[in-house]
Amino acid sequence: MITAIVMIKADVARIPEVAEAIAEISGVSEVYSVTGGVDLIAMVRVRGHEDLAEVIPGHVNKVPGVLGSDTHIAFHAYSNHDLEAAFSLGME
Repeated sequence: MITAIVMIKADVARIPEVAEAIAEISGVSEVYSVTGGVDLIAMVRVRGHEDLAEVIPGHVNKVPGVLGSDTHIAFHAYSNHDLEAAFSLGME
């Protein structure tokens, strides 16, 4: 599983609508409204790198109100939770 952290700059007047639209995209597991240099952070979890192209530039960046994004791909997860098992239920 590939995890990407997507930092999103959004139209300030549309942040709630933008966040909700992004949260509905397949492959997006969470969207956070945050303080700082970006407005939203989306967690994207997909099977392969090619899927990132479908989700991020193909869908996230095309949501009306998204002004730009910066994507960070995770190399390794350090967690007490077994994320791989949580996201692989029912999938081969």
